[in-house]
Parts: sequence; structure tokens; C-alpha cells
Amino acid sequence: MAEWLYEAGIGENRAALVSRGEIWKARIELEGSWPRVGAVLTARLADRSTGKVSLDSGGEALCDPLPKGITQGAALNVRIIREAIPEPGRAKLPKAVPAAPDAALRDGLDLLGRITATGLPVRTMRAHEPDLFEAAGWSEVLDEAVTGDIGFPGGALRLSPTPAMTLFDVDGGGPLEPLAVAAAHAVARAMERLGIAGSVGIDFPTLSGKAARQAVAEAIDAALPQPFERTTVNGFGFLQIVRRRERASLPELLRADPIGAETRAELRRIERLPPPLPATHMVTQRIARRLAQQPQWTEALTRRMGGEVRITSAKE
Repeated sequence: MAEWLYEAGIGENRAALVSRGEIWKARIELEGSWPRVGAVLTARLADRSTGKVSLDSGGEALCDPLPKGITQGAALNVRIIREAIPEPGRAKLPKAVPAAPDAALRDGLDLLGRITATGLPVRTMRAHEPDLFEAAGWSEVLDEAVTGDIGFPGGALRLSPTPAMTLFDVDGGGPLEPLAVAAAHAVARAMERLGIAGSVGIDFPTLSGKAARQAVAEAIDAALPQPFERTTVNGFGFLQIVRRRERASLPELLRADPIGAETRAELRRIERLPPPLPATHMVTQRIARRLAQQPQWTEALTRRMGGEVRITSAKE
């Protein structure tokens, strides 16, 4: 039976939907993630030409459409429909729509609330318990997200997030039609596993016949849960999918701050060490630098492990 595994980690919360010993969905929520989808907040119009609003509780969002007749600096309530998306050099602001003036203000669901709302069982994991995340392949999923290398029987995918869309390139040997159909199933699984939405492009091998291209499109329809829209497979083997996007995918989160992701993974490893605990924990220099910038993470590790924690790097 499928169940959610949940961990309240240091710097991030984690969830994995596990069925038959495999991870079908992997989700990470960074500390301080805000505003969340579904939040209803008070704001003021900061720039009518772009729809930018200043949230009274801090930060900005893009509101579209704007209420008719609203003027610069006017107050309004907004509902968040997409969270901020990290991008190289800048981040896409959250997206919002107008909410009724008398709407009840609220925050959006956090990760635990979202997985609980699915109705599936949720098991909260502790550091002293067996590591069911790793037993199901957690590190391998994170590696997929970071490297973009995703294997499937008979071939491989290369995942490349871009500001415009997420791209999948298909590679493999053997007859092209069976390869493309298998790749379609693999792409659908990867999109679900890694939380990929928005605009997605897939570069399949070039298929000569219309029936072969239709078989690939039908494989996408069968494997990817609705709702989504897609094109047909064109003569060059390209198909585009569009899914409603509410938050950053796992590859976007991890690639936006690789040192932070590496540091949080190391803290998870240290937290799970069995006694007797070493007096000093050796980490890389870049992890040591990040921990110096985030002293609250080391403080949280100290509280969880019940004693002083000393972090050092090879340079020391």
C-alpha cells in the first residue's frame, strides 16, 4: 500500500510517497518557504504596469488580473496561485489573483498539510528509526534531480531545467518505436517523482510513421495523471506538455543552491549516526562555510543530538 514518509529536517522538510519499496513522489520544502499556494494575504499595488504588489507581511508578488479601477498604492487582498520559482541570477516572483475584499486571510498548506490532504497514510520518521527514505532510494532520486541523468530499461533520459521549460532528451539503442514508448513512460514517472510541471519539452528519437508517433503520444496519456495538455509528436520527434505549475520542481530547488542542498544532506547524515558519537564531525570546506553562515542549523543539530557538536573541515 502506498504511504507518505515525512521528516522534519534541519533547514528543510522532506516527504516521499513510497509504494512497493519505490519512491513515486519526492518533495522538499525549504525553511522559510513563503508565501505558499492558497494563502490569502493583504497587499498594496506597487506597479500597475507589471501587476506587482507589495505584500503587507513582506515580499512581493505579481497579480493578474488587477481589479478594475485600482490605483497605484491601493490596498487589495490577493490569493497566491504559484510560489516563487528560483532561476539563475533571479527568482520568479510568486503569482497571485485578486481575492474578495472580505475574504478571510489565511496561510497556504505546508508540506505536511499537503501530503495529509491526499488522504493517504502519513508516517513521520525520526532520526533514531530505520532510514526508510534511503531504503526506498532517496539519495538516488536527489542525484537524478541534480545531475539530470535518469535511466530506464533500454535507454536513458537527460533532464535539463531552463527558465522557459524543462527539457527531456531521450537516448538509447534498439528499435526506435519501443524505445520512444518506454521513454514516454519514463518521462511521466520522472515528472511525477520530481514534481515537474509548467512547460515540458521531450525530444524523442525521430519516428518515421504517424502510427508510431501516435503510440508515443498515447503512452504519455496513459502514464501521466491528468490534468495536462500536450501537442502531438512532430516529425522531428518533439512533444510538448503543459501542466499547471504551483511551485518549484525538485531539480530547480536543488540546483538553485547546490551547497545548501549538500549541507542539509550532510546534517541529515550526521543526525542519524548511532552512538557513540564522534567528538568532531569532518565536513568539506564549502559545507563548513555554509554552516558558519547558518549557525541556527548547527544549533538545531546540537539540540537534536543532545550534546555539543563540533564541525570542522579538512583545511582546519
